[in-house]
Amino acid sequence: MSEVRVQPLQGQVAIVTGGAQGLGEALAERLVKEGAKTLIADLNYEAAQAAAGRLGENAAAVKADVTDYAQCEQMAKTALDRWGRIDLLVANAAVLIAKPTEEFPPEQWRKVIEVNLVGYFNAAKAVIPAMLAQGKGNIIQINSKSGKKGSAKNSAYAASKFGGIGLTQSLALEYAEKNIRVNSICPGNLLDSPLWVNSLYEQYARNQGITPEEVRQKYLNQVPMKRGCTYDDVANVMVFLASDQSSYMTGQAINVTGGQQMD
Repeated sequence: MSEVRVQPLQGQVAIVTGGAQGLGEALAERLVKEGAKTLIADLNYEAAQAAAGRLGENAAAVKADVTDYAQCEQMAKTALDRWGRIDLLVANAAVLIAKPTEEFPPEQWRKVIEVNLVGYFNAAKAVIPAMLAQGKGNIIQINSKSGKKGSAKNSAYAASKFGGIGLTQSLALEYAEKNIRVNSICPGNLLDSPLWVNSLYEQYARNQGITPEEVRQKYLNQVPMKRGCTYDDVANVMVFLASDQSSYMTGQAINVTGGQQMD
């Protein structure tokens, strides 16, 4: 007799910002696998549609620039019009620009803050009314180990992620009595992800005056478990936080770093 797999998120409706590719797409795929109807929100609407198409009838797509609050409101409306509720927001949309401070154009520095911090606020603000109306909700921000420790030549990203943890804690306090939980996940370096392979190795190599291969080894050496973070490592914690198994947890910033960050 075959064993029936339990889907811990069965019946939930989720939104993933920045869900069209990379980690965001992997998280959306896992949400659907665990039983959640999932709206993939992304600035790249065509890529979001393609991702939703791969995930089947329990996924849909919407164009959303998280720096524009009106688009976040439309994102929430799309989920409500389609499925009638919003149980979970995974605030994943982010950008990373790393440069020495003296070479960092202020408009680029500001862009990182706008996407990573203001975008998180906009997305959360847009879904909270629905969560209040239904008497329950859950917000998970995808943060970073850079939200716990400063990062040389990476000031905009670290500042945005430190701010994100402050926002997570503030929202958690504000809505705890309303049965809305808010937590952050702080992954380590996703060393085999497209972001690193296609961009960050070269970017960090230029900043640090070493080769891309040396960059990879440098970051591996910093991890006690001697491997990079994977999409599954992050998704496993997301599913736990999205489920009732974590019903007594709010305002937390959980490290998924192979021991690299321990506070």
